[in-house]
Amino acid sequence: MTVTYTAEVATCRMFGCFLKLLFRWRGSIYKLVWCDLVAFLVAHYMLTIIYRLVLNDNQKIVFEGMVEYCAEYTSLIPLSFVLGFYVTIVMSRWWHQYSSIPWPDAAAVAVSSNLQGQDERGRVMRRTVMRYVCLCLTMVLTMISPRVKKRFPTLEHLVDAGLLEENESKIMANFNSRFPRHSKHWMPIVWAASIVTRAHREGRIPNSFAVRVILDELNRFRGLCTVLLNYDNISVPLVYTQVVTLAVYTYFISSVFASQWYEDKKVVDYHHKIQIYFPLFTTLQFFFYMGWLKVAESLINPFGEDDDDFEVNWLIDRNLLVSYMIVDEMHHEHPELIRDQYWDEVFPTELPYTVGAEQFREKHPQSSTAKVEIAEAEAEVIHMIPSKVKVDKSVGGSCQKIDAATNSSMAASSNSSLSSRQKIVFPTRKVRITDQILQESDMVQTDSTALTGESKFSATSDDQTDNDDFERLRMARAKHRRERKLNSSSVRQNNVTMDAMDTLDFEETGNLEESDQQEIE
Repeated sequence: MTVTYTAEVATCRMFGCFLKLLFRWRGSIYKLVWCDLVAFLVAHYMLTIIYRLVLNDNQKIVFEGMVEYCAEYTSLIPLSFVLGFYVTIVMSRWWHQYSSIPWPDAAAVAVSSNLQGQDERGRVMRRTVMRYVCLCLTMVLTMISPRVKKRFPTLEHLVDAGLLEENESKIMANFNSRFPRHSKHWMPIVWAASIVTRAHREGRIPNSFAVRVILDELNRFRGLCTVLLNYDNISVPLVYTQVVTLAVYTYFISSVFASQWYEDKKVVDYHHKIQIYFPLFTTLQFFFYMGWLKVAESLINPFGEDDDDFEVNWLIDRNLLVSYMIVDEMHHEHPELIRDQYWDEVFPTELPYTVGAEQFREKHPQSSTAKVEIAEAEAEVIHMIPSKVKVDKSVGGSCQKIDAATNSSMAASSNSSLSSRQKIVFPTRKVRITDQILQESDMVQTDSTALTGESKFSATSDDQTDNDDFERLRMARAKHRRERKLNSSSVRQNNVTMDAMDTLDFEETGNLEESDQQEIE
């Protein structure tokens, strides 16, 4: 079971709260590293004894050269980078696996709320659905956790535990014999979905939306179980695990030689004298790096039998108990509805404190600008200067812009008509030009309406303005119809000669002039 120490580090005082954790054994670094540390020290002292008591002078020279060589090139192994990145991956994977463990509480609440019926059949349906949900997770855990596998090694053990019935066990055994290659953990979820569908046909589930809510919860539960299986099947790439393991062990094999003391070794400072009897800093280095590697080894599969692995057997018992309580013991049951303590006050200003908690009474948090004061002189409002542009000027300016845009478009069209007598292929860009002409015509209509509204001030100028507006409107409509005619002709025939198009434009322009003249009159 995971070693929990959060209660001991809830409050930090004096020299810190982590120091008290250094004297714990279960789940500690000492328990993981001590075997490797003993092997490292034994190898170190064996080489020391061989150098001092066994080797002759020539052999000592070779040994000393090996010590210098290992001490020079051991630092070239990028141990911190490789090991740190690997442990980061393993830690994130460890937490994601815990987050992927499905809990049946939401499914139990959905079943209890929507699958109605106080009779025996309704009760059997609710309990059976949740038993299938818990059975699905238990079957998955038997495939990924040695602890659960030892507890439920066969289907008969699940029958004895009450998670599976005899007829259901026979069905699963039949499917396992016919299709032995794939897992059958999804079968209980399929059975549960069939029960939900039958309950809806019998009227025990009120509507299709309630059915969908229950089925969504069942599918979510099954999906998380599949995620656990995927984590078990797809591990961290083996090559990376091998690289990290080789880096750590080769580093400390070379450190066994590099930490040796020989007779003519130069003494730079006093730690070499200590090195004669005990490799202090090399031992600390081994302790930290090897402990780092042992953490990764312990967490790469959190469903094993290590001290910090998940307690999945407790999880199985808890899930079945809570599921039955929700769908059976607490089904459509709640305490009596009475007025709460603050009924007359509507809401409380503050909940009471005990004597021990009085010192922890906290003030309401303030925003960062709560104590910022603004002087009266700085708080005066600056009055905006009104704009000198009049409405009639802005409308006239917009009309001038429209006239310029219309004249430029007409000039461009006339220049294109005077081009060489080649066949023209009209692209899809004509549609955008047509939309632009429509917008120009709408703007002209709007501006002409605004201009004609000023007739009560000057009748003569209004008449002239109306004539100009209708003239621009006529030109814009003629432009738009020409472009539409060109587009329709390009759809029917890709190549159209310019002479034929000029004739069509001339005829259509004459008709438009007659209709617009009648409109003006």
